[in-house]
Amino acid sequence: MDSSNLGSVPEETLEEQQHQQESKPVVSAFASLPDRPPTQGFSQKYSPLDWSGYFDREEDICISDSNDVFHLYMAGTEGPVIFCLHGGGYSGLSFALSASKIKEKARVVAMDLRGHGKSSTENDLDLSIETMCNDVFAVLKALYGDSPPAIVLVGHSMGGSVAVHVAAKKTLRSLAGLVVVDVVEGTAMASLMHMQKILSNRMQYFSSIEKAIEWSVRGGSLRNIDSARVSIPTTLKYDDSKKCYVHRARLEETEQYWRGWYEGLSEKFLSCPVPKLLLLAGTDRLDRALTIGQMQGKFQMVVVRHTGHAIQEDVPDEFAMLILNFKSRNRIGPHGVEIPGLRRPVQPES
Repeated sequence: MDSSNLGSVPEETLEEQQHQQESKPVVSAFASLPDRPPTQGFSQKYSPLDWSGYFDREEDICISDSNDVFHLYMAGTEGPVIFCLHGGGYSGLSFALSASKIKEKARVVAMDLRGHGKSSTENDLDLSIETMCNDVFAVLKALYGDSPPAIVLVGHSMGGSVAVHVAAKKTLRSLAGLVVVDVVEGTAMASLMHMQKILSNRMQYFSSIEKAIEWSVRGGSLRNIDSARVSIPTTLKYDDSKKCYVHRARLEETEQYWRGWYEGLSEKFLSCPVPKLLLLAGTDRLDRALTIGQMQGKFQMVVVRHTGHAIQEDVPDEFAMLILNFKSRNRIGPHGVEIPGLRRPVQPES
């Protein structure tokens, strides 16, 4: 290469570059930390989310000849009704995140059971299985009269027991399916002796709703922060005398009814003459009746991994998919089981 074609570099520039290199500090690779994204403030991370982001509407159902009013959250306009019953201490908003997915292919109704959420009854402490079953029948009657659409009952924990007992009565003619979420008679009965201790050991008082949401997530009862932000607020009420929030449901005062929720549950579940799905969190043990029933193909069972007791809250997308797959697998349409090639007669116009 001909050096004559290269321009000369001024001495002053060379001296400046040398000085800059000498003055630049040597930085260790270990001292170089990536930029951290801005962290959410406490109040923002655990702030409540409104139900309207998941359900389409809410409604109060007044029961005739009583002062009972049951609060419902509803979504969707077509397909069968997925009628959801929450567990003890939860509320209808326990199904909020999953409802936002299910409503694309079915209607969803989530009910606040007596003594829970925004429902109000003459006796909030009467959580006997018979009373809660009658509540469900009364709400369905008020909603649909004598011509209810196809209904799939979905019940979690205590609500699963209610769903089974309603189905086992065999008086709901449009019942098309039954889904029980994480409740097995044997395990439930064995845990009753510890229930009062569990209830008394949980945190009782919260200075704010955000603190209650944080407690539910950090304590492990719920694993999905967004679901907790929707569902936890309606499980609380403000106590003016204590100047703090407390649990809405007074479960510790309903012990006399607990055994009735679960006694004989397995046989009742197997006796229901509709397609059945049992969803379990982890490897919950089946009792003898359910083990034999599963071997005989009397129900479908799915074990949902990496979730806690509230499957519908912890993994709402997977839960919604399981419900919709159950609906499709059993060909449950808005009027019941749909047989390919068989069309319903068109009603003549009046």
